[in-house]
Amino acid sequence: MDYLLIAGWLVLVVGAGALLRLAAPSVAAALFSNALIGEASGFLVLTLPVSAYFAVTEAASPGASWGKKRLGLRVTKVAGQDLHLGRSSFRTALKFLPWELTHAIIWRFANPGSAPEQLLNGGLVVVWALIAANLASALLDDRRRTLYDRVSGTCVVQMRLTAPQG
Repeated sequence: MDYLLIAGWLVLVVGAGALLRLAAPSVAAALFSNALIGEASGFLVLTLPVSAYFAVTEAASPGASWGKKRLGLRVTKVAGQDLHLGRSSFRTALKFLPWELTHAIIWRFANPGSAPEQLLNGGLVVVWALIAANLASALLDDRRRTLYDRVSGTCVVQMRLTAPQG
């Protein structure tokens, strides 16, 4: 469900980019003039806000993003305690590492000569290996924890339902 919010944000970012291209084409061109600037621009307008959304909402009470709340889930430390922002940020960084690595590689493929093709292909192998490791970890772990949950000492659990007061 959170990816609906991310898709909405992406639509806004793409719309703003289109407006910027119309209103100030030289500025828009400068933001994506080479692989490093394009990647940094993409990170600042897409990856950073999305990562901050997950890190902050999963560290705040009740330890769940909007989508996780709707599904009755929350993120905790393995022993069940609430996350603090540092651990939540670490978990989020690990979770989005394949995503951001893919962005970096795509920018370099789009700008030939910015990196050796063998290095880029190797980077894609690393991305797929991380995705496979997360999937395998979730399938093999009795608590369904991904690799990034194991490394960060977290897990996703069902929210406890509290009895109505009064």
